[in-house]
Amino acid sequence: MLYYLFEYLDKTLNIPGTGVFQYITFRSGLAIMLSLILSTVFGKKIINFLRRQQVGETVRELGLAGQNEKAGTPTMGGLIIIFATLIPVFLLTKLNNIYIILLIVTTLWMGTIGFIDDYIKIFKKDKQGLKGIFKVIGQVGLGLIVGSVLYLHPGVTIRKDMPKLISLRQTENVFSQTPLDEKSTATTIPFLKNNEFDYASVLKWIGDDYENWAWVIFIPIVIFIITAVSNGANLTDGIDGLAAGTSAISVIALGIFTFVSGNIIFSSYLNIMYIPNSGEMTVFIAAFVGALIGFLWYNSYPAAVFMGDTGSLTIGGIIAVLAIAVRKEMLIPLLCGIFLVENMSVVLQVSYFKFTKKRYGEGRRIFLMSPLHHHFQKKGYHESKIVTRFWIVGILLAILSIVTLKLR
Repeated sequence: MLYYLFEYLDKTLNIPGTGVFQYITFRSGLAIMLSLILSTVFGKKIINFLRRQQVGETVRELGLAGQNEKAGTPTMGGLIIIFATLIPVFLLTKLNNIYIILLIVTTLWMGTIGFIDDYIKIFKKDKQGLKGIFKVIGQVGLGLIVGSVLYLHPGVTIRKDMPKLISLRQTENVFSQTPLDEKSTATTIPFLKNNEFDYASVLKWIGDDYENWAWVIFIPIVIFIITAVSNGANLTDGIDGLAAGTSAISVIALGIFTFVSGNIIFSSYLNIMYIPNSGEMTVFIAAFVGALIGFLWYNSYPAAVFMGDTGSLTIGGIIAVLAIAVRKEMLIPLLCGIFLVENMSVVLQVSYFKFTKKRYGEGRRIFLMSPLHHHFQKKGYHESKIVTRFWIVGILLAILSIVTLKLR
């Protein structure tokens, strides 16, 4: 909203200084500051409101040190993240940008699913929450919407084979020398020199019109990624500050990707795919990072509030959509390595338990407890130490992911 106001002041009334709102970097800086202020200042009010509504966490008997002390801690804190993200987004972004629209829809969609799950757990006293099948239906529904829009919308394009720039003055020439923006289902494969892969190429065997059927591959992949990443974030939310901290690290890396991919100069210099209008997502990311860090003010050990599924499912959904939109979804196993390991620890634990029970008549375990962070708790590590070390690993993975821009 403010963006359009200042655009009017600049172009119509020609007021000096108002043109600064045209710069993504300026609006991103404002977004992160505003979201930090909102999440820290108003976060306390939201926590007090949740406490008055008796929105307290029910703790299961897991035999973990310090677990019982967390009983009654307010949950649904993901509302803080959603609130502190969307207000700067509505104020500072171009609301007609298709990527921003998709991210707003993702935030509200996944936030609603998580909210319903938390509501059932707290007010209906059902520890299972929303049935798994309904969660999956919601995730698949979002994946169908995101995949269809990215595939069909005329504003979602790429520009390949960018010429290298010699100086900033040649920017105008670059626009005239490059081909027109094109619809494509191409993505980026990390660590390879010729690192672009088109999902449509899988269907070449069906004939000359194979590109018209690319949606058969692309949309299911989008559905799978959104479902997997949102569930991974959900499993990672188990101890104070873990999910919010690791997510903030991953999102900062995605912010770098969106900024360089949406900037014709940087994408040309780095010889990467230029994605017109994708740079606007940097403003959303800045607001999101500010909200996550502000949430950590209250969620760090000992937590005054838990994000609940309202927050964790939303975080996972946003990260997945960001990665897909900037054509970096193949980096997710590396960039979101913490989510992947947490997810796999549960899959391996359950699968091995069932296998050994069937074969030996007695279920055996690989880990002392899953997800993985509980395994280290069982080994006697304090949760703040576990969280800090997971953050360090997350930083290393984020740096390695960023390095893939040139390491090929």
